[in-house]
Amino acid sequence: MALRKAGRIVAAVAAAAFVAGGAAACGPEDLTGGSSDKGSASPSGSESASVGGPEAKEPPAGTEALAKTPATVKGGVITVGDPQAGHTVKLYEDARCPVCKKFEDTGARALVKPVAEGKVKVEYTLASFLDKNLGGSGSVNAANALRASVEAGKFPQFHAAVFANQAEVETDDAYTPAFLLKIADKVDGLRGAEFDRAVRKGTYKKWVGEAMQAFTDDGMQGTPTVLIDGNKVHSDALFDQDAFAKELKGSGIS
Repeated sequence: MALRKAGRIVAAVAAAAFVAGGAAACGPEDLTGGSSDKGSASPSGSESASVGGPEAKEPPAGTEALAKTPATVKGGVITVGDPQAGHTVKLYEDARCPVCKKFEDTGARALVKPVAEGKVKVEYTLASFLDKNLGGSGSVNAANALRASVEAGKFPQFHAAVFANQAEVETDDAYTPAFLLKIADKVDGLRGAEFDRAVRKGTYKKWVGEAMQAFTDDGMQGTPTVLIDGNKVHSDALFDQDAFAKELKGSGIS
C-alpha cells in the first residue's frame, strides 16, 4: 500500500480507492495557494446545526492512557509526550483525510504505550488543505478546535475523538463548530466556557494558518506522512498496528 503524490482530489476516485484499501493518500492541489490553508476561512455551522445533526461517537478505547501526557505548542506544531523523550515521531495529518483516519484506527495505536511511558514524543502538524480541495471549512474548524483542546489539557483524547467521528463521505463538510462541540462532550472535562468560545469563534484560526505553513515549509505532499526520528515510514507499515510497532522497535522504541 504505497502512498502516492496527489494533485486535486476527485472525490469519487479517492473514496473508491480508500474503500478498496487502495494506495491513495490525501494531497493538496496547491500548497502555496491562498485559501483556508492560510487560516482565512472562518468556522462554519451554528449551534442550531446540533439539532437533528449526527450523534457523536465515543473515542476509541485506550486513549485514557494518555490523559496525563503533556501537550505543548511551538509554532505550528503540537507536541504530545515528554519533551525530553529520546525519540520523536512527526505526524502530518488533515482531519478530513480518510487515509489519516485509517492510520489512526490501525498503526497509530502502537504509539499509545511508548508515548505514555515517556519513550517517544509525537509532533503533530495539522494541515487543512482539504477544505480547498473539497470545499467547506471542516479541516480548519477541526484544527482550530484541536488547538483549543491543548489549552484545556485534553488534546490526545480529543484528537482521537475527532478522527473517530470523521464523516463517512470525504466530501461531507461535517466538522462544524456545533458537531465539534458534540464530539467534545465525549471527552470528560473538555467542555467549558473558554473551549466552547474558541470552537464557536475560531479563536485559533491564525494558528491554523501557521500549522498549514509548517506543513508546506516541511515539503509535505500528502497525508498521512509519518517520520520516526527523521526517517519516513513506508505506507505499507502505516495501516497495521503490528507492522508499525515493528517500525518503532526498529528505531529503538519498544
